[in-house]
Amino acid sequence: MRLRVINLGLPKSGTTTLAHALKVAGLKVADYRIRRRQTAQPDLHGAFVAQMMYRGLYEAGDPLIHMEEFDGFSEISTVAKGLSIWPQTDFNIIDAIRRTHPGARFLASRREARALSDSMLRWSDLGTDRLPNGNIPGLPAGFGATSRERMTWIDGHYAHLRAIFSGDPAFLEYDPADP
Repeated sequence: MRLRVINLGLPKSGTTTLAHALKVAGLKVADYRIRRRQTAQPDLHGAFVAQMMYRGLYEAGDPLIHMEEFDGFSEISTVAKGLSIWPQTDFNIIDAIRRTHPGARFLASRREARALSDSMLRWSDLGTDRLPNGNIPGLPAGFGATSRERMTWIDGHYAHLRAIFSGDPAFLEYDPADP
């Protein structure tokens, strides 16, 4: 059974660190967007992982089908270029991956809510424009401009994942700062 690792953590939760760790472990990793140097498939050049997951879900019932050459997915959301796509918040996507890839492992990189919120605020326009205007599941447009709103959304996201995966050994929530 092939190992596929999907991170359901939010942006700025340690996704780049995870991508590096998965690469060092020998996995081929898609992080946010597929770069030309990562694949010979022209239809994947510049594609957002989030878009490819939904394309696979709706075309074939398998969110990973168009990204067969990748083993790890470290940052799967997109909130850029007019897009706001958050597969890590969608039970349908998560359930489809569980059904079509029974050997898949799910991670949830997580930092303390205030630290994660502050990092989102400092990253380009993520906390000041893209989140408050992004119409994100759990954080509709008009919310997310304050630390309190972001922290409420962050805590809710991880609580939702814990409820979905309750008792499932294929799921691990972790803080990248832990030893």
